[in-house]
Amino acid sequence: MAGGSRSIAVGIAALLIAAVTATGLLFGDGAQATAQTQTDTSGPAGNFLGVASCAGSTCHGRSVPNASPDLGPHAQDTPVGVVRQDEILIWQDPASAAGAHSRAFAVLQEPRSRQIAQRLGLGEATSAPECLGCHATPAPSPLRGARFLRSDGVGCEACHGPASGWLAYHYSAGATHQGSVQRGLIALENPRERARVCLDCHFGNEDPNRFVTHRLMAAGHPRISFELDLFSTLQAHHDDDPDYRRRKTPVSNVQMWAVGQAMALERSLDLFTSPRGRLGIFPEFYFLDCHSCHRRIFDNPDFDQTIVDNPSRPLTLGMPPYNDENMIMLSAAARVVARAEGQRFDASSRAFHEAMTRDPASVRTAAERLKRDAVALGNAFASREIGNDQIFQIIGEITSTATAVRFTDYAGSVQAVMATDTLLSALVANGRVSAQAVQGIRADINAAYQAVREPNVYRPRDFRASLGRAAAAIRRLR
Repeated sequence: MAGGSRSIAVGIAALLIAAVTATGLLFGDGAQATAQTQTDTSGPAGNFLGVASCAGSTCHGRSVPNASPDLGPHAQDTPVGVVRQDEILIWQDPASAAGAHSRAFAVLQEPRSRQIAQRLGLGEATSAPECLGCHATPAPSPLRGARFLRSDGVGCEACHGPASGWLAYHYSAGATHQGSVQRGLIALENPRERARVCLDCHFGNEDPNRFVTHRLMAAGHPRISFELDLFSTLQAHHDDDPDYRRRKTPVSNVQMWAVGQAMALERSLDLFTSPRGRLGIFPEFYFLDCHSCHRRIFDNPDFDQTIVDNPSRPLTLGMPPYNDENMIMLSAAARVVARAEGQRFDASSRAFHEAMTRDPASVRTAAERLKRDAVALGNAFASREIGNDQIFQIIGEITSTATAVRFTDYAGSVQAVMATDTLLSALVANGRVSAQAVQGIRADINAAYQAVREPNVYRPRDFRASLGRAAAAIRRLR
């Protein structure tokens, strides 16, 4: 990881996923993990067995990482098992972003959540389907095993898939990862699969109870933000060691980031062109850029203007634009990795913004074209190796004059600073830049994060200056 900068990333990401910041709970309703492996594999494939079925001390419920006791003071740095076996402990960490999923249900018991549910007429947040769709493992009642507890929050099976089809095989002698996948385990090492699963809650899907509408945000729900590689780092319950890379197809942090950007835009456009795209006679404002409307209002013509021109959005003043945070990142990466696909994408994104000023049919046509080009970029990123020199170039493109003029609103700027940190972390992981060198430019990285820490005081020109200084510091490392 990129020295101190990545720890700052944890801080900003914790703010961005503030919906899950309550005290962690390992097992709700007073249930406890057993000391030995006990599994409930009854029922057909597709049943959710609950966190307790993974939490035996010989499986994923150890209190310390798996390591040999005979290796002296460095034993914990030398795991001898296939996996750490303390994954449950990491998942329920009450003090860090790593435990956010386990705290997801508990947060519904907080006053803020109760107020949101009350304002929307949902009753108790802890029993409202609109809340439980993402604050608990989405398991229909008929598919819940005897040990499944909704109060476990977002448990193992929310990401890895319902376990009844693969759990018994998964812990059997000679089992392989591919064998588990064939029985229903979700292959989260695949960036498209991981993005698909994460985006179901961190953006939304076709399920009416898994989508944070503008109405929900108006009632007090935090805004949604997502970056696949950074959030994966915060939630990592495994060691990316030689054994892991032997068993699973390795994917670089940069590929994970780039594919995640493409998938996020693809999901956004899918939902926008579905019935989700409208709320009565209005468009669903969730898809639009918050800061295009949520600005301070002054009658004095001499007030400090925070609105700046965005040449990539051919819109008349006062027309709310589509949230283009992922478009900006994809465009910057494509100039380095997939120039031909990127040129088509840039043309499509500009045409899409322009279509937003016309009729719904034009918007739908432009959205479908943009989605196709986003998918093509995602495929290109997934299939092409991205080297250290290219990583430096992508950072340069994100912070260049040509791209910086697109940082006119808060959401895109947040993505830019998270991307810069992700890419810098990849350079450290690849051995191209030392952690000590990153520590030397920590103040510049911190300043860029500080510029997007509070949306209500965000100023585009100040952010561009901060990001530019960070970029200059990173260039010196090259």
